Amino acid sequence: MSELKNLFEPVDFSKKPEEFIEILFNNNVNRIERIVSQGHVSPEDFWYDQDEGEWVAVLQGEAELEFKDYKIKLNSGDYIFIKPHELHRVIYTSSQPQCVWLAVFIK
Repeated sequence: MSELKNLFEPVDFSKKPEEFIEILFNNNVNRIERIVSQGHVSPEDFWYDQDEGEWVAVLQGEAELEFKDYKIKLNSGDYIFIKPHELHRVIYTSSQPQCVWLAVFIK
């Protein structure tokens, strides 16, 4: 029997302060993750440089991404596709409410 879960289940960061990443699906070609942030950002001078494409949506809260030439704010319901090797970083995530992301990685 499959276990019922909820994408909006809050994370208790008092027990584990790191950003929460839960793999919902992985078939070695595509991966779907639920990510919960609460003020978490990328380390200073760190840029993601991923081999796969990433379709990412903010389901709850707000976030801001920085690319080499621009920044983009994501509100609840917004989504973006990040191409493979497109350098980016997270520069803001809301704390209240927690920022809930749904990320689909495509090889």
